[in-house]
Amino acid sequence: LNYMIQSHGIDARLEALKELAKLSADPTFATEFINMEGIGTLARLVESGTHFGEMLAFTLTAFLELMDHGIVSWDLISLSFIKQIAGYVNQPMVDVSILQRSLAILESMVLNSHSLYHRVAQEITVGQLIGHLQVSNQEIQTYAIALINALFLKAPEDRRQVSEQQLQHTEMAHQLYVLQVLTFNLLEERMMTKMDPNDQAQRDIIFELRRIAFDGENDPTGTEKRKAMYTKDYKMLGFTNHVNPAMDFTQTPPGMLALDNMLYLAKVHQDTYIRIVLENSSREDKHECPFGRCAIELTRMLCEILQVGELPNEGCNDYHPMFFTHDRAWEEFFCVCIQLLNKTWKEMRATAEDFNKVMQVVREQITRALAMKPSSLDQLKNKLRGLNYSEILRLRQSERMSQDDFQSPPIIELRERIQPEILELIKQQRLNRLCEGSCFRKLGNRRRQEKFWFCRLSLNHKVLHYGDLDESPQGEVPFELLSDKIPVSDIKSVVTGKDCPHMKEKSALKQNKEVLELAFSVLYDPDETLNFVAPNKYEYCIWTDGLCALLGREMGSDLTRSDLDTLISMEMKLRLLDLENITIPEAPPPVPKEPSSYNFTYNYS
Repeated sequence: LNYMIQSHGIDARLEALKELAKLSADPTFATEFINMEGIGTLARLVESGTHFGEMLAFTLTAFLELMDHGIVSWDLISLSFIKQIAGYVNQPMVDVSILQRSLAILESMVLNSHSLYHRVAQEITVGQLIGHLQVSNQEIQTYAIALINALFLKAPEDRRQVSEQQLQHTEMAHQLYVLQVLTFNLLEERMMTKMDPNDQAQRDIIFELRRIAFDGENDPTGTEKRKAMYTKDYKMLGFTNHVNPAMDFTQTPPGMLALDNMLYLAKVHQDTYIRIVLENSSREDKHECPFGRCAIELTRMLCEILQVGELPNEGCNDYHPMFFTHDRAWEEFFCVCIQLLNKTWKEMRATAEDFNKVMQVVREQITRALAMKPSSLDQLKNKLRGLNYSEILRLRQSERMSQDDFQSPPIIELRERIQPEILELIKQQRLNRLCEGSCFRKLGNRRRQEKFWFCRLSLNHKVLHYGDLDESPQGEVPFELLSDKIPVSDIKSVVTGKDCPHMKEKSALKQNKEVLELAFSVLYDPDETLNFVAPNKYEYCIWTDGLCALLGREMGSDLTRSDLDTLISMEMKLRLLDLENITIPEAPPPVPKEPSSYNFTYNYS
């Protein structure tokens, strides 16, 4: 391969590079290839600038795979190689595959070598990478974010501040903050900033929230009477501290970030803000949703969900493209979620004591919606609209039985022990229904008057009684009206569908598919048959199951499977009710050692 890569034939070189890109992931192959100076060969091919398109893409792929094994130090990379790779990133119309690999190589350089960071930082800036975040290709966006992360992680403090200032003057600043592109970013700074209760400017923001909600006078100072009125308003706004709401923002996180979100909602979505506040202030005291407390806790929750303020995680692939669709995406996201919280509070008919329960449901609603990867905030709203409280309850119930606990050996063993009891219960229900009997329609010429016949099982389960009827019965048909009978001991088998004798006749060929699916026959001695066409699928399942149970055979209808799953699920939940939140061991406890003597046993002799 090394020889073919350096050959003059373009086709042979392309095939060799393609094979090399595939094999480079193997550690043994990589070691041998590197020992043959293969890394230097690839670096020279890139530095030459003569490769383009597919050939260059395979070259970069092989180079990155080989370097990722950690056999060769990144410090050996030449400046000309870095310039060439940075050139691909800065080119306006570079091929997507080449751009993606170039971004990945630069990221690895920055993360693995302090000296290479300075070289890369001279060739490419964070501001130049912003353009790659505005493309529609999510893979390119992700790799660009990863490189920005790396540049900020390795940057000294003074250089990091300069880069932050560059970013804050771009349209993409807020989206970058939400996605934790910056290690020390505006969201983290505001989240970890406590409010100073003595700072008049900060207190004016809270007063502005009160003024917008209740249309009061824009005067933060006043008489004792006015202060008492403000205290009442702050209580209606849902602050925990009614006298001095600034104290609610002294905990970090979320710190001042929560106040920023509330002010954005009040100014940009004023109608929504006023509706939420006034709607809750007019409810009963026990059912009002405290807006201030909810906004603070919601901000804390959103920071945890989006990992705001945490270092970038190399193993995390969470990517939310909707944060690139609005220049104030974080604030808009908060506004969507605070409306969701208010809606969920009403659906749960919650009180102040249910605050934590509501927040748990809202967290689940948000995380489930984000997992669907909505591409815009409007799509997020639609996803959340479908995840109301009743839907969350349904999802929780359906997922409870699929949890790992229900696949553990003790639970499986319990299920196996319960199943025979449930099957016997289903069997008895089927036989009881046969004892009640059913009315069947006779097959024949459609122009003739429709005729019926009735069949039921004797109470001792030994005889099938049947006979003709002039019309469909309204109640129970006594045995005296059923002139014919078949001993159960004479029944040889039960057949269904096309195997039934009355479905093989010429006249039956004209019957539609529905009749074929409802047909069954009882074969009994001496070579006689009793033919049925059930009025519906339910009766078909009841009778075929009941007849199979009489003959000691397995009940295999869809209804039996459905009933079995339902009843076992209910029985399992009842049996495990007392074990909720208790870890069930995978294996039974060990049998204790045999006692040294059995003198403690009672001697009956």
